[in-house]
Amino acid sequence: MKIAQTHLHLWASLLLVLLYNTSFFRHVLEVYPITWQNIGFLVSLAVGLGTVLMLLLTLFGWTRSTKPVLIALFPLASLTAYFMNTYDVVIDHTMIGNVVQTNYHEAADLFSLPLLGYVAVLGVLPAALVAMVAIKPLTWRRQLLSKAICLCCCLAVALGLILLFSKFYASFFREHKPLRYYANPAFTLYSFGKYLVDKNFVAVKTAPRPLGTDAHIPATDTDRELVILVVGEAARADRFSLNGYPRPTNPLLSRENVISLSQMYSSGTATAYSVPRMFSVYPRDQYSERKGENTENLLDVLSHAGVHVLWRDNNSDSKGVAVRVPYQDYRHPDNNPVCDEECRDEGMLAGLQEYIDSRQQGDILIVLHQMGNHGPAYFKRYRPPFERFTPVCRTNQLNECTNEEIGNAYDNAILATDSFLAEVIGLLKKNDQRFETAMVYLSDHGESLGEYGIYLHGLPYAMAPDNQKHIAAVLWFGSRFTVDRQALREKAGHRFSHDNLFHTVLGLFEIETSVYNRQLDIIHNEPEPRRESPPQLTALPRTRPPEPTK
Repeated sequence: MKIAQTHLHLWASLLLVLLYNTSFFRHVLEVYPITWQNIGFLVSLAVGLGTVLMLLLTLFGWTRSTKPVLIALFPLASLTAYFMNTYDVVIDHTMIGNVVQTNYHEAADLFSLPLLGYVAVLGVLPAALVAMVAIKPLTWRRQLLSKAICLCCCLAVALGLILLFSKFYASFFREHKPLRYYANPAFTLYSFGKYLVDKNFVAVKTAPRPLGTDAHIPATDTDRELVILVVGEAARADRFSLNGYPRPTNPLLSRENVISLSQMYSSGTATAYSVPRMFSVYPRDQYSERKGENTENLLDVLSHAGVHVLWRDNNSDSKGVAVRVPYQDYRHPDNNPVCDEECRDEGMLAGLQEYIDSRQQGDILIVLHQMGNHGPAYFKRYRPPFERFTPVCRTNQLNECTNEEIGNAYDNAILATDSFLAEVIGLLKKNDQRFETAMVYLSDHGESLGEYGIYLHGLPYAMAPDNQKHIAAVLWFGSRFTVDRQALREKAGHRFSHDNLFHTVLGLFEIETSVYNRQLDIIHNEPEPRRESPPQLTALPRTRPPEPTK
C-alpha cells in the first residue's frame, strides 16, 4: 500500500492528538471546563495541536526521513504519555537530563507491565505500521511545492484559530503557560532540543575556571575540623517530626542536640540540577548548567585550602561535582557491605573511621550522597525493621495505591534516613576529642506524594508545588565546635536555600577566601527578619478515584 507523504503526516498528527494527549486535555479541562462558552476554544485547541504537529512533521519529514522520524516519534510519545498519565510529570529539559543520567537500578524502579503495554500498543504497533507502508515518490520540485502548500495551510489555520478565539488564547498563553508543558510530543521534542543545545555549550571539555585559589585556613585556626555533609534525596521538610510532623519520623534525631532548618528550600526539583547547584558559587538566579560545568565548585575551593575531601555515593553519581576529588561508589556490594534488595546508605559509613585515622593532619570533609527517599519504589528504600507505618504501597505504580499507602512507604524511608543520620552523629562523637565535629544534612529536592494528583518530582520550578521545593535540613555540632547554638536555633525558622550551603561550609572550616560571602553563611551571619514564604502557585488539580473503604 502506497500513501502520500502529506497524508501520512496528517494521519500521524491526528493519532498523536487523539491517543497521546490525555494528560494535556485533562489539565486543559480543569482550567477550561466543557461549557457552551468554551466548547469552540477546546475544539480549536485540539485542531491547533494537530496543526503544530503537522507543521513539525512537514518540516522534518522528507522522502528518506519521514519513516525514521515517525518510527522514533511514536515510541517517544508513548513513553511520554505513560509518565504524564501515571505520575503527572512534565518532560522538560531538566527531566531529559535526569533520564540521560539515570542508572540501571533507577530505571528498573520505573519498569512495569503498564509501561510495557503503553510502549507496545502506542509505540511499537504504530511504528510497525509506518514501517510497512510505502510512500509515494515525488520529485524534489513537487515535494517542495507540496510542503510549501502544506506549511502555508498550517500557518493559515493556526493564525485563523488564534484570531477567532483571541480572547481565549490570550489567557492560554499568558496566564496558563504550564498547560503547554503537557502537549505531547511537541513539548518533549522542544525539551530534547533545549537539552541538546545546552549540552552543546559544554560539549568541548576544557579545564573549569579556577575558583577560590586564594583559599586558606588562617594560622590562628589550630583545631582540626571534621565535617560530614549528607546530601539527602527527595526528603520533604513537612515529613520530619523535627518540624512538627505528627508522626514520629525522627525518633533518634530528636534525642540528639540537632537544629532543624525548617524553612529550607531547594534550588531545583531534580537531582541532576539541584546537586551541582548546591555546590556552586552561583546563586539560583545566576546559575546555569554551562556555568556549573565550566567553573570549579565548593569541593575545589576546600581542596585549594588543603582540606581532605572524600565523596561517597549511594545514589546515581555526583552529577559532575566530585570529578576532581576522591570518589567512591557504594551502589554495589564490592564496596558496600550492607546490601540486600539494594545497597543501603549506612554501608557508606564502613571504613570511614580508618579513613579519618589515616589523615594525620588537616581538616576533613566527607560527603555522603544518599539513596534516601528516591521514588517511586519507596518501599525498597528501607529494611523491614523500619516498616512501622502500614499499609504501604508495594508497587512503582503509585496511581494504583491510596495516598495513605504512598505516605506510609515514604515515611518509613524517612525513618531509615533518621537512623542513618543518627549513625553519622555516632561516628562523629567518637572523634569529638580530636576534631571539631559537625554534620550538615540537606536534601536535594522534595517530592509530591499525590497532592493535586502529582507524584514524584521534576516539575519546572515555576509551576512546582512547595512539596517539591520545601526540603529537610538538619545541623549537628560536637562539643568542641564553637558555635552559638541558641542564636542558631532562633534563626532556624528563617527562610534559607541551597544558595547558603557554599558559604556555610566555608564558614564551618573558617576558610578565608575572596569567594566567601558571610551574608549567606547560615551560622555566622544574622539573617534578615523572617519573611513569610512566597505564595504557592496553584497546582493544577486532578481528581483521584475514591479510595477503597477499609
